[in-house]
Amino acid sequence: MSNNKRRFFLRYISIIQKLRTKPASFDEMESFLKRQSRDSGEDLSISKRTFQRDLNDIRDIFDIDIKTDSSNNYFISDDGDLERTSRVLETFDQLDLLYRTKTPSKHIYYEKRKSAGTENVYGILHAIHNRLPINFKHEKYWEDSLTYRIVEPYALKESHHRWYLIAKDRKDNRIKTFGLDRMSELHFEKVKFDYPKDFDADEMFKYCYGVIAEKGNPVEIILSFDPEQRMYLGSLQIHESQEVIVNNKDEYRIKLRMHATYDLIKEILSYGEDVEVIAPTSLKNEIQRRYKSAMKLYS
Repeated sequence: MSNNKRRFFLRYISIIQKLRTKPASFDEMESFLKRQSRDSGEDLSISKRTFQRDLNDIRDIFDIDIKTDSSNNYFISDDGDLERTSRVLETFDQLDLLYRTKTPSKHIYYEKRKSAGTENVYGILHAIHNRLPINFKHEKYWEDSLTYRIVEPYALKESHHRWYLIAKDRKDNRIKTFGLDRMSELHFEKVKFDYPKDFDADEMFKYCYGVIAEKGNPVEIILSFDPEQRMYLGSLQIHESQEVIVNNKDEYRIKLRMHATYDLIKEILSYGEDVEVIAPTSLKNEIQRRYKSAMKLYS
């Protein structure tokens, strides 16, 4: 990246990071960027005209809208889509870390994992927006073979740092999820398909954990945790339906309304001895069965 482009990018990040904390006037922003210039060794100082141009660039490039309030202070507007804005800003935290750390390998350690398939995201989004079927090779982790699929793409979904395509498989006309990291040799058909008017991804996964969707009525799930888990579960809820029903020195008990899918079972098992399933009985029995099977490996 050229020095000029790097400087522009650092300035965009600095503006966003400053306004994430609280609204600021232009004078406050100007002073902040001068301090950032000293810390980064890059000249990030701006005129008011340049600042306005930066705001337009940030809006056009990153879809982050910065407005002014009645006191002429600048602030980041979420326009009602707080979740999307939060995720975009979270990405900027990572970019900021990468750009400001001179030698990241000595101070920052990242998870070592294979590609999440995100190199295909833009092509898949193009297919979704333009109603173009996709054909590709698909690999199942539990099978040593590749299958060829032709699908009608509906949406993308993230789960546990992986991205999935929600699509109708033309093989059996069922809506399925496909991990982007298991898709290869993507090709886009030219004949458009009719996007179903009644498809709603939010509704499809409303009572689900992860990427396994189930039909029918959700069940009431009650989990009892070690009280030391309360802060973790309070800041990162298992599901939006999560409700605290006991919170004392002996127990942190929550109630969920959702399907007891395979992904949820794996999540419960990940807490080990720190959680007990209280209800429903069917889920409790399934967790017990899995622990008994695991214990046989060590007996």
